[in-house]
Amino acid sequence: MKPSLAGEGPRASGIVAGRLPAEAIARNFSDIAPRFDDHEAMVAADRCYFCHDAPCVAACPTSIDIPMFIREIATGAAESAARTIFTQNILGGICARVCPTETLCEEACVREAAEGRPVEIGRLQRYATDTLVARGGHPFARAAATGRRVAVVGAGPSGLACAHRLAMLGHDVTIYDARPKAGGLNEYGIAAYKAPGGFAQAEFDWLLGIGGIEVRHGVALGRDLTLETLRADHDAVFLGVGLAGVNALGIEGEDKAGVRPAVEFIAELRQAADLGALPVGRRVVVIGGGMTAIDAAVQAKLLGAEDVTIVYRRGRDRMGASEYEQDLALSRGVRIVTGAVPLRAIGDGALAEVEFAHVREGEAGLEATGETFRLAADQVFKAIGQRLGPLPSRLALAGGKIAVEGPGRTSLPGVWAGGDCAAGGEDLTVTAVAEGRDAAMDIHAALCA
Repeated sequence: MKPSLAGEGPRASGIVAGRLPAEAIARNFSDIAPRFDDHEAMVAADRCYFCHDAPCVAACPTSIDIPMFIREIATGAAESAARTIFTQNILGGICARVCPTETLCEEACVREAAEGRPVEIGRLQRYATDTLVARGGHPFARAAATGRRVAVVGAGPSGLACAHRLAMLGHDVTIYDARPKAGGLNEYGIAAYKAPGGFAQAEFDWLLGIGGIEVRHGVALGRDLTLETLRADHDAVFLGVGLAGVNALGIEGEDKAGVRPAVEFIAELRQAADLGALPVGRRVVVIGGGMTAIDAAVQAKLLGAEDVTIVYRRGRDRMGASEYEQDLALSRGVRIVTGAVPLRAIGDGALAEVEFAHVREGEAGLEATGETFRLAADQVFKAIGQRLGPLPSRLALAGGKIAVEGPGRTSLPGVWAGGDCAAGGEDLTVTAVAEGRDAAMDIHAALCA
């Protein structure tokens, strides 16, 4: 057995609050990419070639006309640029902050291919959307009321995009959400430094400016209402319930204090009034390789954890988190260990270590090498994916998610679905927005047929 990668010496105290002074935490959780000022935006926009074939547009799940909005910025029409963005993506503000542009529009940018430095599309999008929202008002007007009523279950990105588009088309929408705040992952599931200052709630309040949307919080499907009731009381139903369950590690000691889902930690951090009062371990291990793993690890470090390690079963090139996000974690002092799977959580009462086995890629998948190692840990975050919560058995599933055809049609007439809970597509905010918007258009066509 190899020695602990965390080093030797007596183990310090476990999970405590106040590891850093308030000013250090405020600095650590400040906006990671402040918005452009007017001059910076003009300079950045001037780098765009305004390509006729626009590979950046093809790479955007919401198909924003990127050359158009950048040209509008370049001519001093930031508000027009924002309307171009919001026409395709009503949550363009949050997407400008959290979208992995480095693997989507900016990776496809001709400047990236030619120079290794793309046009900063994400920051330009933020500049435009922030400019319009700051000046007040809503960019769209609601159509005449149709008298049709639609239920949207889930106030995450897909649900909000669907609700807004339906309301804009004149339908009356009621959003049902289990949590006390709207926004879904935008509110509860992203790193705090990506959207500080209550941005997700401010964007939600702004979105409601279209009118025609009622929101009911603390109402969960299956607990407080049934799909049958929703179908009976509404002309259509859209399910944007996300993924409520968390996958288990399936190892000995997983139930020890200090082992918890990463999504719970991130949600707790996002809702904390005082980050300095949030307990964090001295030695933290995060198991997983996606964005949730990165966000949990980086934020643990920013809260004052001394030693933070991400452990992923495959190579870095197979991680769900982009190379940019991996490098961000490394720059904050997070270590990434690859080719290892957890075996057991160890400790006499409290968590003390996690034992891992080295693995390699084989013809039949991952194969154990026979070597193991241990990491000292007083806190472990599980970030190996989420799963669908309980749903009516009449809904057909595919790959553990709701089966859909076309723009979100489920196996039940009058019921659509989109976002993370629906099969197909990537689990990205921008993809969820596109699916919610497209489902709304299909619902509208069905209701007006």
